[in-house]
Amino acid sequence: MRIGTITRASALAVAVLLTASGCGISMGTGGGQGGGGEVSGAADGSITFQTWNLKTEYADFFEELIDEFEKENPGSQVRWVDQPAEGYADKLSADAAAESLPDVVNVAPDLVHPLARAGAVLELEEARPGAAEAYLPDAWESFAMPGMDGVYAYPWYLNTGPVFYNRELFEQAGLDPDDPPSTFDELFDQALRMAEETGGETAMLGQTPGIIDLGMYGSQLMNGEGTEFTFNDAPAVEMVQRYREMYEAGALVPEALTQDYTGTGEQFMSGALAWAPGSAYDLENFRTNAPGLYENVGITEVLTNTGKANMYLQGVAVSAATEEPATATAFAEFVTGAAQQEAFAREVQIFPSTAGSLEDPYFTEDDGTDEGRVRVAAAAQLESAASYNPVLFNDQMKNLLRDEIALAVKGDKSPRQALDDAVDRCNELLGEG
Repeated sequence: MRIGTITRASALAVAVLLTASGCGISMGTGGGQGGGGEVSGAADGSITFQTWNLKTEYADFFEELIDEFEKENPGSQVRWVDQPAEGYADKLSADAAAESLPDVVNVAPDLVHPLARAGAVLELEEARPGAAEAYLPDAWESFAMPGMDGVYAYPWYLNTGPVFYNRELFEQAGLDPDDPPSTFDELFDQALRMAEETGGETAMLGQTPGIIDLGMYGSQLMNGEGTEFTFNDAPAVEMVQRYREMYEAGALVPEALTQDYTGTGEQFMSGALAWAPGSAYDLENFRTNAPGLYENVGITEVLTNTGKANMYLQGVAVSAATEEPATATAFAEFVTGAAQQEAFAREVQIFPSTAGSLEDPYFTEDDGTDEGRVRVAAAAQLESAASYNPVLFNDQMKNLLRDEIALAVKGDKSPRQALDDAVDRCNELLGEG
């Protein structure tokens, strides 16, 4: 899976293409674990493990990981399948329907939801009682599905923040680059000042708010039962109204309202934008592809009214019909165990989801580098982070929300009406299942 990008979309979401069926899988009959119950026994079977877009850069790491597991579990065999990042959500569903889901699959919370509803993946609190203790509570709960009991994937690697800003653009606008915004109100006030001081030539903001932003602003995105969207409440209306003010003042780039707009990344890297949420992974991208920006980049914490930053999350699910449930669950727990997660976090700028891992000095002690500073700040955020992206909020709903917010920001609808319309239509889609 792609590790990170400088967008507000999940750095950890979406897609693989599976071209080979899983080894020894039978969805309908046979020796699968689909009937429920606790999984136990020796891990001495043959299984298939599927990731996406990891083999090109991390082949040595995963080949060594598999070798270690097979040595610790005599008789076990793990076939690794890594797929390109195209059409994975649909392909996963097709594989499940065709009874060819791999034994162990890399998923995000939104991708595992249809598999869980179809009974295609193990419910882990029944299959592996006590497994939750090994992981951060919020990471574990991110794989609980609305309207269903239990948890349907092991948490794997995490990512979050920080926010990057262009110190040079701050100085040109008369803003203090050593005192960046620490609240939304400060962000909006400084954005307006930047637009005024530069005659609208420099915008602070590069994208309209999405579902995650509304959540961090304080909107209650769904009702308590997880059966209806509710992101048309007062905090959401207020946030959209503030963005309308930013747009009218020139503090939000107009391209943000177009359907084919791809986000803040390119504009921030070109120096046309002053503020951009990103991830720890982005610093290397700046160093390589925008050295002028890299010399002037400032780093600060994600803004949130809830006290919790957003957690981007990957997981590992186990096929409910695997013929080797003991081996499959053992391998999933091995891959997502503390030792392996901490080792992987040293290969790339991501973070482990295992309990206690973020207390390691690697994640708590700044080594004097920009990368170390970002790593320590992001790790501190993850201790209390939460996933704001509802697993039921699909791409069609994201597009609907984006379009309605664009109408509100342009002044074609009131923020209240736009959000009411978005919620109504998203709930209709939710009811259509």
